[in-house]
Amino acid sequence: MTTAVATQTIVQEITINASAARVFEALTDPEQRRRWWGRDGRFQTTHVESDLRVGGKFKMSGTGFGRPFTVTGEYRAIERPRVLAFTWLPSWQANASETLVRFDLSETDGITTVRVTHSGLTPEGLEAHQGWAQILAQLRSFAEG
Repeated sequence: MTTAVATQTIVQEITINASAARVFEALTDPEQRRRWWGRDGRFQTTHVESDLRVGGKFKMSGTGFGRPFTVTGEYRAIERPRVLAFTWLPSWQANASETLVRFDLSETDGITTVRVTHSGLTPEGLEAHQGWAQILAQLRSFAEG
């Protein structure tokens, strides 16, 4: 007998007044990602390591709510500047399982629509990952600045 685990998906979308190439660079360049991913005093990424190739690994670390955190993963799809997909395994969620995060970028007249889809979440994981709207807003601020 097998046991099925119900999974949940988060989908968030935002428009950014910047080219898809610019947004993709902000998502994939470790130094740029470190600068915008987080918010002072709440959740701040301080270090990013990245081997940007399909099968390559990444690691982000920092401080969230006064405690250290890490997120690790593996790149699954890289189609510059339209698609970036990677697995996601956070340290702050007890008994976390690996999930999938996918960014889809579509540019029209210098304005890029960014859709993030975070899939494979358990109900507990869904509760622990409600910050995508904030992350996208920070990405917009950085890419437009």
